[in-house]
Amino acid sequence: MSVTMRQMLEAGVHFGHQTRYWNPKMAEYIFGDRNKIHIVNLEKTLPLFEDALKYV
Repeated sequence: MSVTMRQMLEAGVHFGHQTRYWNPKMAEYIFGDRNKIHIVNLEKTLPLFEDALKYV
């Protein structure tokens, strides 16, 4: 199974938690924020997700 960045965008994977509820350890994976919601960096998420799929 392969997943594209477009599929992740369409699924809303890039929407994170509210900006007031976050763990500083996640800072390198957060692209930015919009309307008080963190936007997850899919360029970093996609390769890690593909690695996780290999184990499932």
